[in-house]
Amino acid sequence: MFDLLIKGGTVVDGSGGASQVADVAVKDGYIVQVGAINGPAKRTIDAAGKLVTPGFVDIHTHYDGQATWDPVLSPSFHNGVTTIVMGNCGVGFAPARPDKRRWLIGLMEGVEEIPGTALHDGIKWNWETFPEFLDALNAMPRALDVAALIAHGPLRAYVMGSRCESEDPATPQEAAEMAAIVGDAVRSGAFGFSSSRTYYHRSVDGELVPGTFADEDELVAIGRAIREAGHGIMQVVPLGVAGENPEGHVDEVRFLRRVAKKAGVEIQFLLGQYNEKPGNWRVMLDEVDAARKEGTILTPLVFGRGTGVLFSFQSTNPFGRYPTYVELLKLPNEERLAKLRDPEIRAKILSESDPIDDEWKRLSENPWPYTYVMGDGVNYEPDPSESIEGIAIRLGKSPKEVGYDEMLKDDCSAFLSFPLLGYSGSDLEAVREMLEHPASILSGSDAGAHCNTICDGAVASFMLTHWTRDRTRGPKIDVEKIVRMQTYDTAQAIGMHDRGLLKPGYIADINVIDYDALKVLPPEYVRDLPSGYGRLTQKAEGYVATIKTGVIISENGVDTGERPGRVVRGGQTAISLAAE
Repeated sequence: MFDLLIKGGTVVDGSGGASQVADVAVKDGYIVQVGAINGPAKRTIDAAGKLVTPGFVDIHTHYDGQATWDPVLSPSFHNGVTTIVMGNCGVGFAPARPDKRRWLIGLMEGVEEIPGTALHDGIKWNWETFPEFLDALNAMPRALDVAALIAHGPLRAYVMGSRCESEDPATPQEAAEMAAIVGDAVRSGAFGFSSSRTYYHRSVDGELVPGTFADEDELVAIGRAIREAGHGIMQVVPLGVAGENPEGHVDEVRFLRRVAKKAGVEIQFLLGQYNEKPGNWRVMLDEVDAARKEGTILTPLVFGRGTGVLFSFQSTNPFGRYPTYVELLKLPNEERLAKLRDPEIRAKILSESDPIDDEWKRLSENPWPYTYVMGDGVNYEPDPSESIEGIAIRLGKSPKEVGYDEMLKDDCSAFLSFPLLGYSGSDLEAVREMLEHPASILSGSDAGAHCNTICDGAVASFMLTHWTRDRTRGPKIDVEKIVRMQTYDTAQAIGMHDRGLLKPGYIADINVIDYDALKVLPPEYVRDLPSGYGRLTQKAEGYVATIKTGVIISENGVDTGERPGRVVRGGQTAISLAAE
C-alpha cells in the first residue's frame, strides 16, 4: 500500500521535459512510481487539472536566526519551498565564541536588517562550532529541510578576533586555521562557504564585513580545503553587484576566476543589472563563458525579478527620517498612523526633507520616477507611465503628495515598490536573459532578511505566475523550464542530489498547485519575531498541498502541524541514472 497517491495531475517533473498527465505514488518518504498507477493508498489527492511539481529549493536565504525558533520558516513555507539554504552573504552564527555572539548579531542586523533585539531574544546559543550548530538545528522539529553554508564573517571572527574587521590580511597561519575549520564544517555537512565583498554590506556599526578584506591567498586556501573535503562550493557577493564602482565589477569577476582556478573549486556569485551600468552583466557572462571553456567553474546566481525596497508607513519609506515623521515614531503604532492622516501633519511632513546626507538620502530623495503602486494585483513589471511620477503628472500633484497618499490607503498598509536592481530598462528583459543563460542559477530571494525594506521570499510563486502565465511586456518562459530552475537546477547547484525531480528514488517533496488560481498576495507587515518585533512577509494562494518527505505540511495554505523537516548535510552521492 502506498502512503500517498496523487492522481491525475499535470506532472511537471523538474527535468525540463514536457509535462504529462500522470499519477505519483509515495512510500516511506520517497517517490516510488510515476505514471498510470492503480493501487491502494492511505491518502489520495485528486490533482486533476492541477500542476504537480517538485518542492522548490531556495539556495539563498537568511533564516540563520529564525531557524532556531521558528519551525515553519515563513514566508518560504507559504510559497511551495520545501528546502532552504542559509549562511549566505558571509554572515551567520557559527562558529561563535561566547564573547563574539553580540558582534555576530550586529553583523547580521547591519547586513540583513534583522532586528538585533529579536535575534538576542530568540537565539539560545547552544553551540560554538559549526558541526554543533548543525546538531542544534537538527534537534528542533521543523516543517522544511534546512541546510547551511559556513560564513566568512563568523569564521574570520573565530580565528582572528577583533582583527577580522581590519584591513590587515590574514597571516598564513590564520588562513590555514580558517581553511581547516572550513574543511571540518564541510565534512560535517556544510554545503560550502560564503563570503561578501560589496561595500553595501556593513555591520550595524557601519563597519565593512570581514570578507571585504580577504586577499586572494586566504580565499584560495579556503577553496582548496573545500576541494580536499570532496564536495562543496564557494559563494560570493562580489564587489560591484550593488552598484559601487560597477565598472570594476568586471575586474571582480576576473579576480574570482583566478581564485576558482587556483583552488580548483566552483565559485558562485550574485549577478544583477545595476541601474547606472545596465549592460555590465553581459560582459560578466562573457567572463563566465570564457572561464568555463578553460575548465574553471564560475556560476552566476541571478534574481528572479527586480530587487528593491518596499515603501510603506508600516516599514521603510522616503519620509522616514524627516523631523516630523521621526517624532511620530515615538508614538504607539495606531496613534502614529492616525496622526499621518491628519491634514496638518501631512502638510508639515511634505514640506520637510531628509536632514542626513548619506547614501540612503541619495537613493530616496527622489525615487518617484522609479516607484510604483503595488496594489492587490502585485505587478512586478509595471509600465513607466504607472510610476508615482507618472500618476502625479496626470493628477497635477507633486510626486511626494501622491506617494504619501498612496501609502495611506488600506489603513496605512499599502506598499509601493522601488526596484533598484534588474529594472533599469523599466521592464524585466535583462532578468529574463540572465535567467535563460545556460550557466545561470536562480538565487537571491533573501527570505528571512531585510525585515523592513525587501520581501522577495515569495519569488518561488512569482516565477510561476509571472514568467509562465501573466507576463504581457515581453516573452514568457515555459512552465517546464521555470519549474526546473527552482527545483532540480537549484538542488544540483548546491550539491543536493536526492531532490528536485519527481522520479522514483527521489525524496517526495511535492507541490500540488491550482495553476489557474495561483496568486502572489500583497506584502504584509507582521509582528511575529521574538519580543513582538515586526517584519515583512508575503504569502500566495493556490497551493492545494505542499508535501515534505511524503508528509503533507500545508493544505490549501493551512499549516497541518506536521514537522517532517530535518537538517540536510552535504556530501550526498548522486542518484543513479537508472533510478532517474
